Amino acid sequence: MRVIQSPLYLDTFNALGANATPMPFTELYSAMEQGAVDGQENPVGLILASKFYEVQKHLVLSRHIYSTWVLLMSKKTWDSLSPQEQKIVQEAAREATLFERKTIRAFNEKALGELKKAGLQVTELPAAEHAKLRAKLQPVVAKYAKEFGEDTVTEIQAELAKARAGK
Repeated sequence: MRVIQSPLYLDTFNALGANATPMPFTELYSAMEQGAVDGQENPVGLILASKFYEVQKHLVLSRHIYSTWVLLMSKKTWDSLSPQEQKIVQEAAREATLFERKTIRAFNEKALGELKKAGLQVTELPAAEHAKLRAKLQPVVAKYAKEFGEDTVTEIQAELAKARAGK
C-alpha cells in the first residue's frame, strides 16, 4: 500500500496489517500500473483527477483520515488587531469553514459518482469495521500523542466521539 512519506502514515497502515510503502506521489500511477504497489490512499477527488481508476479496480471508503485546512496567524499579528478586527477574522473563518465543508462534500460526491461511472467497485465500510480500525490504531494514537501532545489528542478524541454520537 503506497502511503505518503511520513512515519505516522507508515505506522498507521502497518498497524492495520498493510505493507506500507512510502513513495512520492509522482511515482504512484506507474507503481500501481506495474504492480509495485497494490493500492493507495487518497481523497476521491485526487483519485479522479489522477486517473487512478485506470490502474485500480476497487475503492474502499474507509474514512481513516479527515484532512483539515487551518487558518494560522502569528500571535504578534493577532495581538496587533483590535478586538473588533479579531471578531471580524473569527467570523470570516467560521463562514469560510462552513463554505469549505459544503463545497468539498459536494465535490467529493460528484467525484465519487464519476469514479463509479468509470467502473470502480466502491465499498463503504460499515460502522463496526470503523470501530475495529480505531481499536487497531490505539497503539499508534498513543505513540503520537506523546509527540503531538496528549491533551490535544484527548480533546480531539472527545470531539470525534461527540461527532460520531451525533451531538
